[in-house]
Order: sequence, then structure tokens, then C-alpha cells
Amino acid sequence: MGDEPADESTSNDDADVRDELPEDLDRGFVGPYTFPDNNRRRITGTLYIVAALVVLLIVVIAGSDAVLTNTGLTIGTICLGAVGVFQLVAGYSTKVDENEALVAASRDLGFAVGHASAQLGWRGFTSRPTWRMLVYSAEDPPAKRGMVLVDAVTGGVVERYVEDNPEDWIETVPRVPADEPVSEGTDSEPDDV
Repeated sequence: MGDEPADESTSNDDADVRDELPEDLDRGFVGPYTFPDNNRRRITGTLYIVAALVVLLIVVIAGSDAVLTNTGLTIGTICLGAVGVFQLVAGYSTKVDENEALVAASRDLGFAVGHASAQLGWRGFTSRPTWRMLVYSAEDPPAKRGMVLVDAVTGGVVERYVEDNPEDWIETVPRVPADEPVSEGTDSEPDDV
């Protein structure tokens, strides 16, 4: 009675989980990548406004004596419409990609950029899309580093911060005494005895 085998159909193995990113956000491929445009918010905003208008129309047609309509439904519908308007206002088109943002940041900084990282974020009440660029100068090791915010709509630099690179890159390189020969490669042959 207690020693019955477990039903295989109710198994919760990790192999059964099929959670994955949508194709437009999956960076698991090699090749050119286009970041999804911020103006997709307009679709959601339009749907919210249409739904709010339909419900408000039903409330007006049904009148104040209707069983399924009340003040709470009306207030909720107005709030849904306000969120839809906000989505339309915040649905800026992203006209500057990360490469163009890097060029704008490099031009503004005044030094050649080596390693860099870009992230799309949003700023302000209307959620204006902005590229956040973490950049290092092109020297080896980098002498300067900076953070630059580039507007993803106009391509203008919103804000920047540059400093001398405080990281001590010398400590990350293994030191070899001057009188010890430097070995080339990783494969070594045993010494003859």
C-alpha cells in the first residue's frame, strides 16, 4: 500500500521545465542583434484605452440601475484608461541603437573607448529610454573609466562621469622575478634526470 511506485506523469524533473526567453530577447545566437523598440508600449496603451472606452460605453448604456455596473467599475475603468494614456505618452521610439550610443559617448568623452558595456534603461516620469554606457579608455591597462547616459531618442549625451581608473591592474598580472626564465605555453615536458 505505501510502497506503490510514483506516477511518472506527475514528475517535476528539471528536464520537464520548458521556460525560455522570447525569441526577440534571446541573445543565444551569433550575429546582428536588434534590441526591441520601446514603442511597443503603444500597443498595450491602445488596448487599455479601447477596453476602457468599451466598458464606459456599457456603463452609460446600462444606466445607474444596472446590476453589474457600479461606481467601482467606473473608477477602475477610468484608471485603466489613464494607464493607457500613460503608455501612449511613454511609448517613445528608440531611434539610437547601442552602437550609435557608443559613438556619441566616445565623441563626448574626448578619448578613444576600449572596452564598453551598454544597457537600456528608462529615466524620468515619462520613462524616456536612455542608454547607460560603462566605458574604459583604450590603453592597456585603461587609464580612465566613465559612465555616460545617452538619450535613445535623440542620441544626445544626458549625463557623464569620468575618472582616472582606480583599479590597480598590475596586481592582477602574475609577477616573475627578473632572473627566472619565462615559460611559454602551458604544456611542459618533464626534466631529464
